[in-house]
Formats: sequence, structure tokens, C-alpha cells
Amino acid sequence: MAGKISNWGRYPGVEGSLFRISEREQAAAVVAEKSPLIARGLGRCYGDSSLAETMLSMPSYNRITAFDPDTGEISCQAGVSIAELLETFLPRGWFPPVTPGTKFITIGGAIASDVHGKNHHVEGSFCRHVESLLLMTADGETLECSRESNPEIFAATCGGMGLTGLILSATFRLKPVETAFIREETIVARNLDEIMSIFEESTDWTYSVAWIDCLAKGMNLGRSVMMRGEHALIEELDDKRATSPFDPKSSLKLNVPIDLPSFTLNNLTVSVFNYLIYHKYSNASMISSYDSFFYPLDSIDNWNRIYGRKGFTQYQCVLPRSSSARGMQQILGKISKSGMGSFLAVLKLFGQQDDFISFPMEGYTLALDFPISRRLFPLLEELDRIVLDHGGRLYLTKHARMSPEIFSEGYPHAREFIERIEAIDPEGKFRSLQSDRLEMTK
Repeated sequence: MAGKISNWGRYPGVEGSLFRISEREQAAAVVAEKSPLIARGLGRCYGDSSLAETMLSMPSYNRITAFDPDTGEISCQAGVSIAELLETFLPRGWFPPVTPGTKFITIGGAIASDVHGKNHHVEGSFCRHVESLLLMTADGETLECSRESNPEIFAATCGGMGLTGLILSATFRLKPVETAFIREETIVARNLDEIMSIFEESTDWTYSVAWIDCLAKGMNLGRSVMMRGEHALIEELDDKRATSPFDPKSSLKLNVPIDLPSFTLNNLTVSVFNYLIYHKYSNASMISSYDSFFYPLDSIDNWNRIYGRKGFTQYQCVLPRSSSARGMQQILGKISKSGMGSFLAVLKLFGQQDDFISFPMEGYTLALDFPISRRLFPLLEELDRIVLDHGGRLYLTKHARMSPEIFSEGYPHAREFIERIEAIDPEGKFRSLQSDRLEMTK
């Protein structure tokens, strides 16, 4: 398939060819014949990290090749999605070790982005749980990579945005659960200081996340709602749920059928939305379905159309724990003053960084969605400087506009990462719009 292709943010797009891969021989033929190229999963990254002149579409390369019901160890091809894992293994009592805010991502994409979830402070990023992977390099060679075998390539592949080669398969462990439900608590916080204190008091909870009102001002700056949770035990369910512990009732599926006009997202509508969301919640305990806790937006088909035809970008940064309070105050103050708020603003606490080129570091991460506009990019450049001044960095999977300087300053292993890419792919066959923009590939 050839034509204009973009990812979930719909910005930017590229004129390219998409080759749907279902067999290894197909992948080998494309790798041998085409350049530049990059792997692409379900297109749920927000920026340009999986866009190139040639893209290998992997979702049809999705066979599960082995599973150990005693340990939860699973081997599968890179195109298997988290949604497919849940459909197959959750009824058997197994859950992904780490999941981001959508289940519509592939395992190859989870490794390339080293995705994180609401449990990073406890269980790290996805690649912490990967035991080995199979990689097809630019010369067509297939390498088994792990922390013991080809460890430098393995480290550069975990969070390496697909630049070391084509991830073909992986072996990792699922985690055992008793039910498909979550024991959830919501806690309302009046400002940023209060929500950060709640995070610090919640480190023994496996999952924690906060929605944050990024347009609040003054004493209310950073007012938030914490959602924290644990996989519910059978004994914690009522009688009705306990009879079908892996069959939560599906929520009503909604759809955004058209692109909304750009004027519908403005300071007033976002402010009203944030006000209503904040005042909807109270301090409460409940039993929730895993879908509503982990994947609330997956219940809305085509929700990216809310941002109109121009699309949107997500700005996600992380700041070290020691400077998070000061830095987040400045970031939220800048956004609130600009009036360009995000109604999808999320705050999380990270644990220690696991991997060589991964995004998380021990500290707080803030993610915000902004519709594309001429006014936006100067604001994001100001936020970039605040992030770097506080020792932080930006998430490659979410960005479509950061500069090479922002990347090299934010990632301490940036130079060594580029050297490893050049060593394994000296001709630069695997590359993307993002890698060229950030001068990772030449």
C-alpha cells in the first residue's frame, strides 16, 4: 500500500509504502530490497518514529509460538498485540507485566519504545520483563539477543525505536492474576504539592496515575485526581462478579465519526471540561474492570478525531525526583498562562531507569495532548528549556518536533546509542523521519 501515512497523532504524515508482513521470508525480501525502512506496528505512537519511505507493517506477523502455564513465560512474534494477549491469556489468569494506556500496540512496538505503565515505580518498563528477542539486521542476518547474548545490541534495541533492525519475536513473562478486576481508589488533590505527596504515600500500590488540570491557577495549580489500584482478588469481589471473575461486562463502545472543527478545542471548552472532570470525583473505593482502569480511551473509537484534521502532538517529559516539584510548577504555570491547555493530562511516578536508552528515570512524568497550531510550537520550545534546566528529557515515542540538541542533552547515552546503531547498520538502512530529524541516522 502506498500513499500518505501518519500515526495516531495524525502529525506529521509521510508519502510512503507500507508492506504488510505475515511471514519472515516477506520481511527478509523487503529488508534486502528497500532502503530506508522502519518497522510499524498498530500506528499508536504519536509522532514520526515509525514513519519512513518504506514501512514494514507487522500486525499480521502475530503467532504465539510457546507458553508455559506454570511460569507465564511466553514466546510470540512481534506483531502480537497486547489486546490479543489479553483476549487469549487473561481468561487463564495471566496479565501483561507492563501495559501503556492503550492495548492496541504490538509487542515489537512495546520493546522498541520500552513502554511504561502505571506500575513503573514498582515493576519498571516492558523490557525489564523481556528475556530475549530475535532481531533481523540490515544485512538480513538473524540475531538472538538477550542480556547474555549480544547484550549491547539487546540494550540498544530496548527503547531504540526500531533502529537496530526488525524485531521478529520475543520471550517474556506474563504476571498471574486472580481476576480481571481492579481494586481502585480515587483521591482528590487540591494542588500539585498535594498530589505529589499522595504519590509518595502510594509507592506500595502497584498502579498509580493522576489526571491533572493543567489550566488551574494560583492555589489550585496542579489540582488532580489520583487513581491507584491493585489486581482484585476473588475474595474482594461481590457474589455476582465472583461467579465470572474473568468476564467483566464490556462498556459501551463509542465512536468519533468525523473530524471535529478545530475551534471546538479552545481555552474555554478545555477549562469547562477540566472543571467538570475534577468535580466529578470524590475520595472513593470501588471495584473496576481492567478496561476502565487501564484503557479508558480505548472505549472510544477514533478519539484522535477530536483534535481535527490538523492532528495533535503529545508532550511527555520526565524530571528527576529531586527537581520534579519545582520543574512541574514551572511547566504547569507556563501552560496555564498560555491558555493552551490539555484535557488529557496525566502525571505518574517513575522508578529507576532500567535500560540504556529508555525514557523513564526516577522522578515524575507529565504527558499532555495539544492540538497542532502555529501558537503551539513556541510554547513547547519554552517547555523544552524548563525540562532540560531541571535535568529531564522527552519521550521519543510521543514526539514529532524535538530538536537534536534536546535529544542529546536529555539522554546521557545518546552518543553511544548512535555509535551502536552505526556499528550494526553502517549503511543506515533502518531509519525514520524521527531518527533523521534527531540526527541519529545520517
